[in-house]
Amino acid sequence: MLGWVSFFTDTASEMIYPLLPLFLTRVLGAGAMSLGVVEGVAEAANSALKIGSGWLSDRTKSPKRLVLAGYGLSSAARPLIALASTWTQVVAIRFTDRVGKGIRGAPRDSMLASFAAVDARGRVFGFHRAMDHAGAVLGPLLASVFLYFYPGEYRTLFALTIIPGIIVILIILRLPGADVRADDRSVRLQPDLDKDDRRVRLQPDLPRLPSSFYRAMAVIFVFALGNASDAFLLLRLSDLGVATFWIPLLWSALHVVKVASSLGGGALSDRFGRRTVIAFGWIVYALVYAGFATFDTPTAVIAIFLSYGLYFGLTEGVEKAWVADMAPASARGTAFGVYNAALGIGSLAASLLFGLIWTRVSPQAAFLTGAALALVATVLLAAIAPARGAGESRGSLL
Repeated sequence: MLGWVSFFTDTASEMIYPLLPLFLTRVLGAGAMSLGVVEGVAEAANSALKIGSGWLSDRTKSPKRLVLAGYGLSSAARPLIALASTWTQVVAIRFTDRVGKGIRGAPRDSMLASFAAVDARGRVFGFHRAMDHAGAVLGPLLASVFLYFYPGEYRTLFALTIIPGIIVILIILRLPGADVRADDRSVRLQPDLDKDDRRVRLQPDLPRLPSSFYRAMAVIFVFALGNASDAFLLLRLSDLGVATFWIPLLWSALHVVKVASSLGGGALSDRFGRRTVIAFGWIVYALVYAGFATFDTPTAVIAIFLSYGLYFGLTEGVEKAWVADMAPASARGTAFGVYNAALGIGSLAASLLFGLIWTRVSPQAAFLTGAALALVATVLLAAIAPARGAGESRGSLL
């Protein structure tokens, strides 16, 4: 059910996202720097709430309420882009949308971790990311079909995203909870916990996260500093001559690659170790960004763009499984909040920096900066002390 929630949410989001750079630059007359501001502010809102919502989820033992509030806010805000007449209004709407994501992200991931056996976390998070990306396949396809019959009707298309938003709320209302209360001895607990862990899970005070966790988050933050908004990739495709009609279709095709690689990446991390798979994913990212800086023909950049999906499959679900491995069961909401905040704050800085370099220097320089930071993060990932947990004890190469 959490997979279907993400499926319909991404269906709605991706009916808008691949067209947003074109809507901003061609309909509202904004520039590349404004795109960086829009995405940067959106991620700032997302990040600001992630730690707090994760901590609140651990304290209240009621993650489902936060999940409902977060998805509800995003579902209500997203269609309002249809009414925007300036890029600053788009900033405000994206800000609200990302506030909803910030509220729901850590509690949802905590629920997923509680439903997963310790030796299957990679597959569970990989499956969830695959469902998310499957929605991102459908959304752009629906957008392309709509624009084929109604060219230029961006606003009507954006307004229609309220339909999958309503479906999301209806599914969440039927979602079983993962509440844990100290006075309820019949609560559902994670199947991978031993008796000592269960006693800690029911204590009101949250345990500290280990120092190895914060070292891992520091490395992930370094990578995030070079991980700018994907909107810049779409803008680059457009600048190199890819027709507007093909942009949503290419975005959908990218997510087909993400679906397949997410299922495989999670399973590989259960067998070979989280950090090994993440490192390969970051190397793929560096090669993609270097390719966007080097090649300027539509055929070449389209091929590189599609290979970008491999990076997501090797990192997104795997990183979340790694967080679940390192965090005590009763502090997973907080851990996922810290993880998501590290990604969000890094992405905020990355989008602003990327937009600035793109405008003041060149798109090529911006992409090379992202590639360099990804390689630095990969070296740091290999240097930190191994984290104990599932996926790090069996066949890990790092």
